[in-house]
Amino acid sequence: MSRALVIGEALIDVVESDAAIVGEYVGGSPLNVAVGLGRLGRGVDFLTHIADDDRGRRIVEYVENSGVQLVSGSATAGRTPTAMATLDAAGSAHYRFDIDWQLSGTPEVATPLLVHTGSIATVLEPGCRATAALLDAYRMSATISFDPNVRPDVIQDDDIARGRIDRLVERADVVKASEDDLRWMDSRHSPEQIARAWLEVGPSIVTVTSGERGAFAVCRAGTVSIPARAVQVVDTVGAGDAFMAGLLDALWSLGILGADRRRDLARIGIGALEGVLESAALSAALTVARPGADLPDRAARDAAAQP
Repeated sequence: MSRALVIGEALIDVVESDAAIVGEYVGGSPLNVAVGLGRLGRGVDFLTHIADDDRGRRIVEYVENSGVQLVSGSATAGRTPTAMATLDAAGSAHYRFDIDWQLSGTPEVATPLLVHTGSIATVLEPGCRATAALLDAYRMSATISFDPNVRPDVIQDDDIARGRIDRLVERADVVKASEDDLRWMDSRHSPEQIARAWLEVGPSIVTVTSGERGAFAVCRAGTVSIPARAVQVVDTVGAGDAFMAGLLDALWSLGILGADRRRDLARIGIGALEGVLESAALSAALTVARPGADLPDRAARDAAAQP
């Protein structure tokens, strides 16, 4: 069976609202994407950096219960990372991180169909260098997807981080970013202008999420926009990651992932891309309707998709 390799941080979100701790949830943007794909029935290997402590063991149990295989050597950190997620009145989360990101060696994952990474794993020293090297190594066999999911609190030099993100965009086939990410990258240009500029340097698809205003994507065939689904928002934790997982799952279903299908991915049409975005938006809507980054499984997705 074809599999995905997801590379990136795993952590515990300590959620705070009205100055009180309301819960602890397994989180981390790449972890959420891995879990989202696993719950949708995709084969997933996850390379991360956590500790063999109580929180780390909770992460291992969580990903394995979602059908995700943790890559050997992922539990070698001194402590499992945490993020203090403070919710505002609208349910939006603002984060403070305690994380050490390192990787060593190459995971023993044979020819994945898809390799995904993003967020802290792609900008934080020293592990960001190993992450970029792994993408280069796997690009010969796999579709590369990337979500910058910028976390300014862990970035020490903005210009260096922007340069790293630009280089990963050039290597990637599928890029998903939020409007906030793009404003941080370049406040002088609109999200549409940045997305089209990114499309010109490498990716086949660049998708931009705009919260309650929906999302748009650009490809060689043109631009597609969709509205957000109407839903009662509990919180937005994991919304972008659910969108990313739904996006990749839909492309997987079209049979256009893998290095040997790179030309087919580049030729995706407007109608097909609109369907991909609708599928991604459904995953995000189901996630924001539940507390924490609780991404849907295939049964929940199928039930919600019924008219």
